[in-house]
Amino acid sequence: MLTALHIRDFAIIDELEVELHGGMTALTGETGAGKSILLDALGLLLGGRADAGAVRHGAERADLWASFETGALDRVRDWLREQSLDMEGECQLRRVIAREGRSRAYINGTPVPLQQLRELGAQLVDIHGQHEHQSLMKRDLQRRLLDRHGGHQATLARLDALYRDWKQVQADIDAIIGAGNNRDSRLEFLRFQLQELDDLAPQAGEAETLHAELARLANAGQLLETCASHRERLYEADHSAHGLLGQAIADLEPLTAIDPALREASELFNNALIQLEEGVELLRDYRDRVELDPRRQHEVEQRIDALHRVAAKHRVEPEELPGFHQRLGDELAQLEQADQRLDALERQRQALEDDYRKTADKLHRQRVKTARQLSKQVSEAMQTLGMRGGVMEIDISRDTTDTPSPLGDDRVEFRVSANPGQPPAPLARVASGGELSRISLAIQVIASEASDIPTLIFDEVDSGVGGAVADTVGQQLKALGAHRQVLCVTHLPQVASQAHQHLQVAKLTGEQSTRTRIRALDAEERVEEIARMLGGQKITQATLAHARDMLGQSADGGGKARTGRKTRVRR
Repeated sequence: MLTALHIRDFAIIDELEVELHGGMTALTGETGAGKSILLDALGLLLGGRADAGAVRHGAERADLWASFETGALDRVRDWLREQSLDMEGECQLRRVIAREGRSRAYINGTPVPLQQLRELGAQLVDIHGQHEHQSLMKRDLQRRLLDRHGGHQATLARLDALYRDWKQVQADIDAIIGAGNNRDSRLEFLRFQLQELDDLAPQAGEAETLHAELARLANAGQLLETCASHRERLYEADHSAHGLLGQAIADLEPLTAIDPALREASELFNNALIQLEEGVELLRDYRDRVELDPRRQHEVEQRIDALHRVAAKHRVEPEELPGFHQRLGDELAQLEQADQRLDALERQRQALEDDYRKTADKLHRQRVKTARQLSKQVSEAMQTLGMRGGVMEIDISRDTTDTPSPLGDDRVEFRVSANPGQPPAPLARVASGGELSRISLAIQVIASEASDIPTLIFDEVDSGVGGAVADTVGQQLKALGAHRQVLCVTHLPQVASQAHQHLQVAKLTGEQSTRTRIRALDAEERVEEIARMLGGQKITQATLAHARDMLGQSADGGGKARTGRKTRVRR
C-alpha cells in the first residue's frame, strides 16, 4: 500500500509530505484547494505524461516521491526482482520534472524508462476518476472491465498468441498466392541468372585471394630481385653482415673471460647472427615459391575480370557474389516448392483456426458466467443507490465473421433499466447523468473487490448523489477499506464521516504566493470539517451536533475511525 507521498514545487504546492495508512482515507477541502493536485502528482509517479506546467512558478523543477509497502505483494516483488530493482519490503518511486518539460523516473533509486514506471504503477494503484462514467458508455471499456473482473487474462493471452501466429501464416499464404501471377516468368528469370552463376561458381573469399595473388604475380620480378640482392649482401658477399657478425663474436668470446662486462654485447651479437641466418633462410624459401608465371597471371586476371563483370550485372560487389548466388538458389527452391509449402501452410492455418475457435469458445463461456455474476451484483447495488427496481444486464453476442481477432469474437454491451417495467437498453440511451454516475460507482466498487491492486483511489466518483444514497456510497467505500487501502476525494460529509483517516486540503493565499496545505484532522477538527461540509461557511451548534452524530454512527458501525496523527506536513 501507499505509505508516504512527498511533493516539492509541483503546481501550487511548495513542499508537503504525507504519511498514509491502510483502511479508508478521506481527502476533503474547499473547491480549488488542491485535492486533485495530490492525485495528479501521484498519477505522474505512476507514469503519467508530464509537461512544464507541472512545475511551480519560480522553481526549476518539480520533485515527486512516493513509498509503497510491498511485503505482502508477491507479484510486485517478483516483478521488481526480475527487473533487478528489488528492495526489502518496500518500493520507492520518484519523478523529477524540469522547467522545460523533460522528466526523469526512478524506481528504488535506479533510473528507469517511463514505460517501466507505468508497468509497476499499474500493479500498485488503481485510480477511478470522477468522469469515468462517460467512458463507461464505450463498448471497448465495457469488455475490458468484464474481462478484468472475471480474471480472463490467461485465456486472452492464449487467444492473442494464436491470433498472431495465424496472422503470420496467413501473410505467408497471401505472399505465395500473390506471387503466383508472375511465378512462371520469375522462375525462368531465376534459372537464367543461376545458370550463369553456376557456371562461374564464385567461392567465399575468392575475390580477395585472387587480388592478392595477382599482386604477387605482377611484381614477381621485383620480389625475386630484391630477395636475391639482400641475400647476397647479408650472407654470401665478402664483408657480408653474416661474416662481420661472426668475426665480432669470435673476437669477443675470449675477451669475456678477461672482462665479463663484454659478455652481454657478445650474446646480443650471437642472437643477431641467429636471427640473420633465419631471415636469410626465409628469403631463400620465398624465392623458391615465387616464380615468373605469365600464364598463371593471365588466368588470374581473366578470373578477376569475370567476377567483376557478373557482379556489376547484378549490382553487387565481387565479394558478395557467393551470398547472392545462395539467395537466388533459395528463392528458386522456394518457388519450385511453393505448392508443397502452400499445402503445409494451409494445414497449419486450419490447425491454428481450430485451436483459436476452441479458445474463443472457452473465453465466451467465461464471459457469459462473469456477465451473470457482475449483472446480479450491480443490480443489487443499484437498489441501494436510489434506483429501486433498476436492473443491469450484460449482453454477450457472438460475431459472425470468420476472421480471428486477438480479443475473441464476442460483442459485449452493458444494458440497463433504471426504472421498473422498462426493458434494459444500451447504457448511453437510458441513463441520465446522475444515474450513470451511480451505476459507474457501483461497477467500480464491485470490480475493485475482484482486483488484487492494493491501493484504490476514488476521485469525486460520488458526485451527483446525496442523502441516504451518499450514506450507502460511504459504507461501500469503507467496506472496501476493510481489506484494501482506499483514498477518496469527496465533497460529501456522508462519505467523509465513514473514513478511518481524514485529511484536510486547504489553499493558503498570501500577497505574492499561493500554496496548498494538507493536514490530518484530530477528532474535534474532524467534527468541524464535517460540519463545514454540511452547512457551508456558517456553522451552527445544530450543524456541529449533526456532524458528531454522523461520526458517532460511523464509529459504531465499523470501529473507531483513525485520525492519522502520524501524518507529517512540511510547508
